[in-house]
Amino acid sequence: MTAKTVKSKARAEPRPLTHPEVRAIVLGILMAMFLGALDQTIVATALPTIGRHFSNLGDLSWVVTAYLLTGTAVTPLYGKLSDIYGRRMMMLIAIVIFVAGSVACAMAPSMTALVLGRAVQGLGGGGLMALAQTIIADIVSPRERGRYQGYIGAVFATSSVGGPVLGGFLTEHLDWSLIFWINLPLGLAALGMTSNVLKRVPYQPRKHRLDVIGALLMMSAAVALLLALSWGGRRFDWISPQFGALLLTSAVLWGLFAWRLVMTQEPFLPLAVLGNPVVRCAALAGACSMATLVGMTIFVPLYFEVVLHLSASQSGLALIPLMGATVLLSTITGRLMMHVTHYKRMPLIGLLLTILALAALAIWPASMPTVLVLLLLTVIGSGLGTLFPISTVCMQNAVTQHQMGVATGAANFFRSLFSALVVAVLGAIVLGGLGGGTGMSVEMLARAASANELSYAFRFVFMACALVIAFGMAFLISMEERVLKGPATSAAEAPQAPATPIPAE
Repeated sequence: MTAKTVKSKARAEPRPLTHPEVRAIVLGILMAMFLGALDQTIVATALPTIGRHFSNLGDLSWVVTAYLLTGTAVTPLYGKLSDIYGRRMMMLIAIVIFVAGSVACAMAPSMTALVLGRAVQGLGGGGLMALAQTIIADIVSPRERGRYQGYIGAVFATSSVGGPVLGGFLTEHLDWSLIFWINLPLGLAALGMTSNVLKRVPYQPRKHRLDVIGALLMMSAAVALLLALSWGGRRFDWISPQFGALLLTSAVLWGLFAWRLVMTQEPFLPLAVLGNPVVRCAALAGACSMATLVGMTIFVPLYFEVVLHLSASQSGLALIPLMGATVLLSTITGRLMMHVTHYKRMPLIGLLLTILALAALAIWPASMPTVLVLLLLTVIGSGLGTLFPISTVCMQNAVTQHQMGVATGAANFFRSLFSALVVAVLGAIVLGGLGGGTGMSVEMLARAASANELSYAFRFVFMACALVIAFGMAFLISMEERVLKGPATSAAEAPQAPATPIPAE
């Protein structure tokens, strides 16, 4: 064997990382994830103050929508680029873009400039979560990966509960711009932590051709759909030429994107990945659960305020059982995956309990004691938490290493897109149940409605969430339960069967 062959083999088979090295990498990427997760929640409590500051309440929703549009659209792009150029480079680029957008938001002289700054933030934030999950998949085998999914859930839960509290404090006692300035030191810390530790992540460069046309078609189709969902029932009637035109535009662009997938030699989303039944079922099941969780975090506080008559601060605190249970069961399920053969049984039981709890809330939305509501939210969070590590790990277990980035990015893209769809549907249910019309705010309309109207509207909100979870449960049942790749948990355990191979691109 020549010296050149030895060197080539050494590059192809990098040294396994030690546990302290894995832990250092995970801690570094968690800081980067926290940036994106916190920014999605810290802005909410500052929106009224921002609207009054710029004397522009009409365009206030775009402060949230701009971030959602760009962040959702570029998520799979980061996954593809990270497969080509490496995780470290794309993670550093995402952090830099995110921090630059934060500074632009903090210094914005007008509402238009703030919306543009939020769009830039989304361009960076869209890659943080997907890249973090991909990096964990690079350094930890599928069998051991579940234990780290709980850390991701902890970051999400901390930002969901702490973000609104921190945003309200900074806005009320200091200045609204600090909710963006705070990202500067956090971003620099994340940059410093990830820059060094990500050098240890194994990376084998592969020659890929980036399908720019396919990427533009997919992102344009997603933007058109998200605009329709954001404007429907608010700026335009659900049945109107404008809303129909946006839906038609999105459908045409999705059709062109599908045609591009079939015709090009190396499409933006490889057909081998999209056609894999495990990837498809895991991604759709995870999207249903994530969409329900996002919808609950948005509408449950409103339910607490207008139906159960809690204060704004009490409503925020009442989310803790939902988010805390999600994190706890996500962590426990991730660890049990290493030791349980039939790991699908855990989320199946969890989702069944979630549907029953949502059904109870739908039947008695106003007459139920607050303590019992909190208990049901704990059950709902527990059930949702059991699915998150299962869906992510199973999806990554079914693809080859060089497709990890694009598969994870695509899964996160569909989670974000479906979350926006569910939130729009729940908002339409509330508006329709309260007799609202175009241009009306859900929050303002809910506070002016009667108790019977509110109970009627939220009954259908909880029913819709239960229906979404039922679809997620169906996708989970359809998913093949493959043996997870990785070291056996005991000497007596059977050898690990490889995942069904996916042809290389």
